Amino acid sequence: MLNRKILECVPNFSEGRNREVINAIAEAIKSVEGVQLLDVDPGEATNRTVMTFVGEPEKVVEAAFQAIKTAAELIDMRKHKGAHPRMGATDVCPLVPVANMTMEEASEWAHKLAKRVGEELKIPVYMYEFSATKPERKSLANIRQGEYEALPEKLKSPEWKPDYGPAEWNDHVAKTGATAIGARPFLVAYNVNLNTTNVRRANSVAFDIRERGRLLRKGHPVIGEKVLDAEGKPVYMPGMLKGVRAIGWYIDEYGIAQVSMNITNIDEVPIHVAFEATDESARKRGLRVTGSEIVGLVPLKVLLEAGKYYLKRQRRSWGVPEEEIVHIAIESLGLNSVQPFDPEKKIIEYRIQEEDRKNSLVRKTVREFVNEVSVDSPVPGGGSVGALVGALAAALASMVANLSAHKHGWEDQFEYFATVAEKAQNLKDQLLYLVDADSKSFQKVMDAFRVKGSAEEKQKKIQEAYKEAMEIPYQTLQTVREVFPLLEELAQKGLQASITDVASGASCGRAAAEAAYMNVLINAREIENKQWVEEKLSSAKKLLEEVRQAHENLFNSIESKLH
Repeated sequence: MLNRKILECVPNFSEGRNREVINAIAEAIKSVEGVQLLDVDPGEATNRTVMTFVGEPEKVVEAAFQAIKTAAELIDMRKHKGAHPRMGATDVCPLVPVANMTMEEASEWAHKLAKRVGEELKIPVYMYEFSATKPERKSLANIRQGEYEALPEKLKSPEWKPDYGPAEWNDHVAKTGATAIGARPFLVAYNVNLNTTNVRRANSVAFDIRERGRLLRKGHPVIGEKVLDAEGKPVYMPGMLKGVRAIGWYIDEYGIAQVSMNITNIDEVPIHVAFEATDESARKRGLRVTGSEIVGLVPLKVLLEAGKYYLKRQRRSWGVPEEEIVHIAIESLGLNSVQPFDPEKKIIEYRIQEEDRKNSLVRKTVREFVNEVSVDSPVPGGGSVGALVGALAAALASMVANLSAHKHGWEDQFEYFATVAEKAQNLKDQLLYLVDADSKSFQKVMDAFRVKGSAEEKQKKIQEAYKEAMEIPYQTLQTVREVFPLLEELAQKGLQASITDVASGASCGRAAAEAAYMNVLINAREIENKQWVEEKLSSAKKLLEEVRQAHENLFNSIESKLH
């Protein structure tokens, strides 16, 4: 589970041949702690390199600034030649919200970055896409029209005054050129395999689905005369999918033709929609889709949406573990058809969490976890164990909901129980996250005591660590409390053969809440801000009483039913 905000940056630099320059820019990105450089893709013909890195917004923006600064120092646009359109050493720098962020937030960060680039590096900056300050600047192609060579005149025009940085042509700007910065949706490069080697037929499918569609012709759709508009320009018949660019090609390595597409907005067109549209067009033409591939990395939500879509089509509950949903997506889309698809390497959030996932307590076997609890080490301790027991309470709720969803004769209640199961799965994942978070918070307390510096600095770190160590079990208590309404619903409406599982879930929930409350208490003693502590303890006590009461009511009710 990824609870923090994650931002992706995909800057394009006007250098694809000089490895020393490319490596220096990459090192500038890697120098910012907490940022993960995922890909460096240089192109010799284009003389351009695309880099991809991710992390928390503040750190990503810092890394982007350092990269733009390094590029400005090492690339001289007066000497640049390449096949790709360009206007600056850092030609374009898009920010893409990946997890727990809105496009509006990403756009705010884009403006912060642009302001700093303009003021500190004296580079003209134009805001584009969702960060554009004028409608005509939304399109990167409009901003870059005329490219680097047009900048001397463009900067004189009030219409093209940069959003940030100097509006003048000088020796410094002549060297750096201008940069476009903005927030945009995640772009997915996605190829769908066809059971043909014929590129023309693959192109026919591509023309059916892409937004631009195909040329409108009189008479014959292929050799007929082109239809022209009033200005004499060809008229296109729009395709099925907005924001999708697609062509057909043959891949010698695979021995098949593909429809290769760029999906520019995965919120409007998720990949499973693109897959199904391609399949629909292919079948009309006597072809069949045999699988697909994702080029590069993909956000987790893309596969979760696809997996849930196919589970719903099968009339199966989508309130199942994340791993199963991802597996269903991979199999349904045929992502293993031409080469292995490893979720750990292809999903952005998993790559970001690579080290945490390797060392996670909850990824151990049951025996390994229990053994680790049993030895002479303070972590994992009662806080982590409490969160795990809470996760079991939510898991039991999900189990009963799923059994009820699939009970023969209850088909009319399928969606209701599947939704309850999904809510329980979300709570289970939150509690599993807190298993590791509790142990990490204790480690932060230990580390705070080792901080070097003044007594005041050390005490500040210690207080911050204790507050976090108190906050984590408090979150466990809050989350466990949310499990009980689901258990209460299931006790009343769920499969009565599983009612003892509801009771077991309630007992686990109570144990988890009591363990969490004790951990709140012990950390509260070390915190100096007594007003904050009193408010938090009062809230925690209320939550505990609510859990105890809910448990007692459920347990007594179920016990009387069984008698």
